[in-house]
Amino acid sequence: MTDPLPGASLSETTDLIATAHAMADAARAAILPHFRNAGLATDDKGVGRFDPVTEADRAAEAAMRAVLAERRPHDAILGEEEAATPGITGLTWVIDPIDGTRGFISGTPTWGVLIALSDADGPSYGIIDQPYIGERFEGGFGRARVTGPQGEAPLATRGTADLAQATLFTTFPEVGTPPERAGFEAVRDRVKLTRYGMDCYAYALLAAGQVDLVIEAGLAAYDISAPIAVIEAAGGVVTDWKGRPVHEGGRALAAANPALHAAALALLKDVPDA
Repeated sequence: MTDPLPGASLSETTDLIATAHAMADAARAAILPHFRNAGLATDDKGVGRFDPVTEADRAAEAAMRAVLAERRPHDAILGEEEAATPGITGLTWVIDPIDGTRGFISGTPTWGVLIALSDADGPSYGIIDQPYIGERFEGGFGRARVTGPQGEAPLATRGTADLAQATLFTTFPEVGTPPERAGFEAVRDRVKLTRYGMDCYAYALLAAGQVDLVIEAGLAAYDISAPIAVIEAAGGVVTDWKGRPVHEGGRALAAANPALHAAALALLKDVPDA
């Protein structure tokens, strides 16, 4: 069943969903020829920490923008690799062509394509797509599902309420600034299991009921918008470290349920602003 976007008809909402899937399909086709390709060209756009971008990143964003130019030319676009494009509909497509480029160039299958549809209040629909595995996690407009090699399954977060029983993910062991790292470590020291390096796939696993917490810092809007939509549709909670909306980026706390979110937030909320 599809629930319409507020202020939109069911047919327009259905078109928005179809557009998102067309974008994900186009990104898959653009990316996969480059994955695990020894000749892949990589540039460093970072200052300090290595921050790679590849021809696959650029090709995938261009492919998604081409879909939007054909199907939704009046919507705004916020992407990682090209300048933001203004729109007139009040809707913005927030896209990350390859979230986890470090993993991509290392050959791990934990990167993904992120697509979110947002308005001024944040994302209402999102896709986390892993092209190599063939998994697509979708949330919003009444949908919460994953499709992949094992078929289709509903997304539902876990009921773990005790930090001592929780599994925690983050991308980098050295989370953010020293105060941010200390805040993360305060939660890390309370949980049962901590794992690193999963990029957007950690958020997908949280939505699928495989893990309980993801804590990160230094995010951009295109890093977190799609995970917010997918996780919230699956029953989880995503905020910043003070319990506020995080769709514009910054420090993210994603939890499987409100009780676990409250327990982690109690350890993070006093970390000083950077």
